[in-house]
Amino acid sequence: MSLLLPEADGVADYAATALPRARVLRYGEALSGRLDEVTFYCLPYMGDAASIKLIDELVRLEVVQSLSSGVDDVLEAVPPHAVLCNGRGLGHEEGTADLAVALILASLRQIPRFAAQQARRTWSHARTESLDGQRILLVGYGAVGAAIHARVLPFGASVSRVSRTPRDGVAGLPELSALAAAADILVVCIALHPATRGLVGREVLAALPNGALVVNVARGPVVDAAALASELAAGRLRAALDVTDPEPPPADGPEWTLPNVLITPHIGGDTAAFARRAPEFVAGQAARHLAGRPLRNVVRPALG
Repeated sequence: MSLLLPEADGVADYAATALPRARVLRYGEALSGRLDEVTFYCLPYMGDAASIKLIDELVRLEVVQSLSSGVDDVLEAVPPHAVLCNGRGLGHEEGTADLAVALILASLRQIPRFAAQQARRTWSHARTESLDGQRILLVGYGAVGAAIHARVLPFGASVSRVSRTPRDGVAGLPELSALAAAADILVVCIALHPATRGLVGREVLAALPNGALVVNVARGPVVDAAALASELAAGRLRAALDVTDPEPPPADGPEWTLPNVLITPHIGGDTAAFARRAPEFVAGQAARHLAGRPLRNVVRPALG
């Protein structure tokens, strides 16, 4: 039994020290002939298609550990006999909520405009918007949505909520367009799922008032990229995007140069707090696997 772990953030080194009897292989090393030993694989954080494709070569694989909260990109690659676990609790939710609020504030206070002025050494005063009194619609109300909600209330914003699972105070997805019509800021923080792919489409975007701000800190495909690009190019809506579809946007994509768009490169959950927590978490999961104890954060158990 071997553990295949990423070197980034000291994950592999920490596990090798914490589990001296375990055989730790490092992702990125020349592993020819050793992959058939691997039973526990922790994907590199923000890994690429190659790191997911590698799962096909791990013939004895029993556990796939993701360091991300969302596992939509890896789910189909995990064989039925393996358990899939995510990185919930490593600070992704808090980091993503922090970024969502930062994107809202930066957009309302026109920080990109003033940063550009600074680069030109120019000083031009302008009145900007406050978060006080803004009507925010959270599309998704899991851990990230709840964390955003808690962060914006002290600023004086009002919040409405919609989710795949309607409950007291949280509307269902069929009500999204009607709620969008009364929103100044729409924040996408819902997991990507067949039911949410393209959820924020032409109808929802058209329902938003002129000048509304669309913030996406979830997954790019939740928003209809072409429909959003059309609204942005017309200048009717604004956007602050940590995720896009595709990711990154094509080099000639309008998002790069439009003055009403702010882009960050999918940094929501990637914080120093996450990096501090990841090594101990992965070592703990590996120890549970080696000892045959129940794993944490199981997203999908072995199917056979």
